[in-house]
Amino acid sequence: MDILSKQIVVLPGDGIGPEVCAEAVRVLRAVADRFGHEFQFDYQLMGACAIDATGSPLPELTLDACHQADAVLLGAIGDPKYDNDPTALVRPEQGLLRLRKELGLYANIRPVTAYDQLLEHSPLKAERIQGTDILIFRELTGGVYFGEKGRFDEGNAAYDNCTYSRAEIERIAHRAFRAAETRRHKLTLVDKANVLETSRLWRETVQQLAPQYPSVALDYLFVDNAAMQIILNPKQFDVILTENMFGDIISDEASVIAGSLGLLPSASVGDAAALFEPIHGSYPQAKGKGIANPIATILSAAMLLDHFGLTEEADTVRDAVQHALDQQVVTPELNPATRYTTEQVGSFIAYAVLDIADCEMHRNNIKLGMSTII
Repeated sequence: MDILSKQIVVLPGDGIGPEVCAEAVRVLRAVADRFGHEFQFDYQLMGACAIDATGSPLPELTLDACHQADAVLLGAIGDPKYDNDPTALVRPEQGLLRLRKELGLYANIRPVTAYDQLLEHSPLKAERIQGTDILIFRELTGGVYFGEKGRFDEGNAAYDNCTYSRAEIERIAHRAFRAAETRRHKLTLVDKANVLETSRLWRETVQQLAPQYPSVALDYLFVDNAAMQIILNPKQFDVILTENMFGDIISDEASVIAGSLGLLPSASVGDAAALFEPIHGSYPQAKGKGIANPIATILSAAMLLDHFGLTEEADTVRDAVQHALDQQVVTPELNPATRYTTEQVGSFIAYAVLDIADCEMHRNNIKLGMSTII
């Protein structure tokens, strides 16, 4: 067993971000204890809290720390005082967009899994989604979000330019093809090649790369049809590859399959850096109430372990999460009858990482209010 020492920058962010990050760190500490690793955690500001403290959503100190880290763990960013003010010149989201660009995080990877224990939480029929296992690759640093934008005609007209280069497409397409090779050998490119020139470049480029991956079956869907097919028959998909805006929409739509945004992790990776975060927002209404679901952030930590090459450790975390779901040790979002708090769910999962066979006693202690918080 290889013993690793890693530096992890933690960006708790806003709203429930600090609460769910605390539980992911708790689980990572349990992994370090069990497997003999050394994880050092460096907490930094980003988002609305950073604006309040420094005037910037991404202070230079934070950016420098992220450049030097082995990985970054992010909670959530956003605050109603900015969300509800379209005239705000400085916004929390600007920090995240800049961080992605500065770190070169061009590939966003989002797994979507339908858990048998939670099928009833999805608005879709259980028989339609049971067995769904999708991996979405969304290009993250190009397209309309980063294109030239502005207003003209005295502010009465606006434009947002969408631009992609062949190199930008190739680097994420290679990652998606390689992922498909390790899964069910199917890759679906989602585009709008019947209308958009950028989509035609995407399709042309991916077609040219396909012969390098002969075991992977490649097909194509226009984004409007793909949005429909994800609802009608999500089990048909293995790996989905798409551009930035389409990926933003498709991946959020796919979240209804799991039944909760609180279950979906993500990774944003580049050639030299990686960031891991839940896909849910800052959920300010739940801040400080102990009801936030930490599982998506904990599963993001599992993806972080995968990034480090710690496959056994990552699988141990996923097994611990599965055990918590099996035992219904979840927050009220997943079971309105439960009294388990954010901290108790995270503690239970951390305990399961250490010794899954001894979790029943721990669950009883939680019910009695005597949980040993790891």
